[in-house]
Amino acid sequence: MGSGLYGMTCLCPLYLAQIRGYDSLMIGEAAFISGLAMFLTAPLAGVLSSNPDPRVMMGLGFAASSHLLTGLTADWGFNELLLPQILRGVLLMLCMVPINNLALGTLPPDKLKSASGLFNLTRNLGGAVGLAVINTVLSHRRAFHCGRLAEHVTWSNPEALAQLNAMAANNAAHGLDARTAALSQIQGIVLGQAGVMSFIDVFPLFTFLFPGLAAMTLMMQKPGERKSAPAH
Repeated sequence: MGSGLYGMTCLCPLYLAQIRGYDSLMIGEAAFISGLAMFLTAPLAGVLSSNPDPRVMMGLGFAASSHLLTGLTADWGFNELLLPQILRGVLLMLCMVPINNLALGTLPPDKLKSASGLFNLTRNLGGAVGLAVINTVLSHRRAFHCGRLAEHVTWSNPEALAQLNAMAANNAAHGLDARTAALSQIQGIVLGQAGVMSFIDVFPLFTFLFPGLAAMTLMMQKPGERKSAPAH
């Protein structure tokens, strides 16, 4: 849950800043939707967490919150990210409340203080590991896609030459160094598309991660099933 919570919160602002060129205010307005969805879902999550088996609620929350982002393109903005952001906020809140009950509800009262600290530590550790994995994958996949795209943007590719000549003609009309500016523009296009493709490679990781976590919730012990102390 830590990886999903912090990782998904990190990815959308990174995409908006690096690919769309949003400033901090525009990124905040887009990311605010997810936080608002979590805030509005909190009362419902509290009510639902009292059901006999919170593992069901937690499994539903983990089921899917990133698959909508696998169709990401360089043109996605606030409107396209609205529904995925709302779903992510709602589903993660449905996970956060029952996971606390499941992690701590099976323990005797004298162990709750230490267990709570350990639980918060593992959640933050999971977030740190998740962010490290995300940034590593983004970096490696961006370099990979950039290299593969650059293989096709060569002087022997007629489509690339046609695009270069069109850009050069447009730059010459504006009084720029036509050829140099056109090459710079093509380089920017290649880097931008490689960046988008690297983000598309990361989101499926969460699409597979969350259903796996949903299945693992069935292995957890119910809060009411406290083991009695062994007799002496």
